[in-house]
Amino acid sequence: MNVVGISGGPDAGGRTSTAVAAVLAGAGSAGATTRLIELGGADVADVVAAIDAADAVVFGSPVYRATYSALLKTLLEATERGRWGETTQPLQGTAAATVLTGASGHHFLAANDLRNVLAGFFAVQVLAPGLYFDHSAYVDRSTLADDGAALAAAHGAALVDLAAAVRGSAALSALVPQV
Repeated sequence: MNVVGISGGPDAGGRTSTAVAAVLAGAGSAGATTRLIELGGADVADVVAAIDAADAVVFGSPVYRATYSALLKTLLEATERGRWGETTQPLQGTAAATVLTGASGHHFLAANDLRNVLAGFFAVQVLAPGLYFDHSAYVDRSTLADDGAALAAAHGAALVDLAAAVRGSAALSALVPQV
């Protein structure tokens, strides 16, 4: 089982990377091989290739102006869906988890937007509920408090289970975007 974590924050090692790494730690404890990719400075084609090779993906982003980051939007816009002449669909039949971070709890509904794009537009099986951590969930920039770390680890383990279920089901793996 190969799980890739994508951190859509502009700063390496920021709160979003910390949260995605905590989900990956839970996936690793469940037996998965994990890799964290920080989008700031990453080559989009290389990231899409990593997604294509993954059994599951953790999408993380800080919330800016009530939505996920432009870096993550750029990645998703560069990811084909196998429609309208596109030749690849790296996310189709993949399991995913979402983790968003923000300054306060006021922006937690941004997680719904990301989930809807992944599930509806890309036919991804998205682990629900998604995670949202505000600043109160951290001890410092690179450390989640115990409750948040435990919750992120549980999501990572659940993502491994979901990915195994999706990969083991011809019906789930075959679902495609409707439009």
